[in-house]
Amino acid sequence: MTEDVRIQVHKGLGRITLTRPSALHALNAPMCESILSALERWAEDPTVHLVMVEHEEGTRGFCAGGDIRMLAESGAGDATEARAFFNVEYRMNAALKTFPKPVLAIMDGVTMGGGVGLSVHGSHRVATERTVFAMPETGIGLFPDVGGGWFLPRLSGALGTWLALTGARLKGSDVAAARVATHYVPSELIGNLKKQIEGADFSVDAANLLNEILRTLTHAVTDASYAPHVDVIDRCFAMDTAEAIVAALEADGGDWAREQVAVMATKSPETMKVALRQLREGAAAETFEDNMRMEYRIGWRKVQSADFLEGVRAVIVDKDNAPKWSPARLEDVSEADVARYFEPLGADELEFD
Repeated sequence: MTEDVRIQVHKGLGRITLTRPSALHALNAPMCESILSALERWAEDPTVHLVMVEHEEGTRGFCAGGDIRMLAESGAGDATEARAFFNVEYRMNAALKTFPKPVLAIMDGVTMGGGVGLSVHGSHRVATERTVFAMPETGIGLFPDVGGGWFLPRLSGALGTWLALTGARLKGSDVAAARVATHYVPSELIGNLKKQIEGADFSVDAANLLNEILRTLTHAVTDASYAPHVDVIDRCFAMDTAEAIVAALEADGGDWAREQVAVMATKSPETMKVALRQLREGAAAETFEDNMRMEYRIGWRKVQSADFLEGVRAVIVDKDNAPKWSPARLEDVSEADVARYFEPLGADELEFD
């Protein structure tokens, strides 16, 4: 057990509340273990009809990610702790994705990295005007994991590839417009939403009752702020290689396209290529578990990569925001450099119960 997450059951509602405000509720291994254990119990418990994932009221959140500093410190050594974290976190992601009952995630606040994995796989996902969604991993030499290989390529067009390679942030109603969230509810109504859920009887047709409660509180969303650029996103980020994506953006010539090229120039070239292959393979994966096995293979190796250790140094430790990537250019990252992250792990493969 851990004090960083509160696990409760009341009147058929399984409640997972993140209580680590000093770290914006970032996930650590004990938190993932507690959540996974609860989900495994509740999946078989006929008295639990609905699960709600939230952060503690009055604190900033929802969940800023995972413990990146720990991953880097472990990766600089034998990586045992980092790999153990990925193992439990990814099994938690799969337990959420395959949970046989409705899962409501309230993404009210920063929702990045590991926080995305804790929310986006739920059946019902609420964004508010305070939601900030991003998968910023290419900026620290990691990769958009926690199921990013599955959900990102299943967003409309090439939106997921754009989000993965640039680390672009979606804010407020844009999160719902992109279908990362299923509903948009103003934050002032979240207390009302929770009270209705706490007072409802979900023992019969929980999904429909939850849909009805959300319907009364959900606000319509307007066109996303990125909507004027969808044609460029779908045309350029659908290319087969990172080099081709950059070339297409440069050929477009527009200001926004040039901005994307500039942003991508700050990211780890190797990680962008790894992420692109991850999304392409994830799009073709037959099951979510297959995708998570692939991501575990990448994560197993990525935590010890030069670019990840350098990215954490530059962004989190020294905070000079001037990482020196190796290789420094996309064209110098070979197919073999990328392929090694996807090799099977033999006896160390991720296993699901």
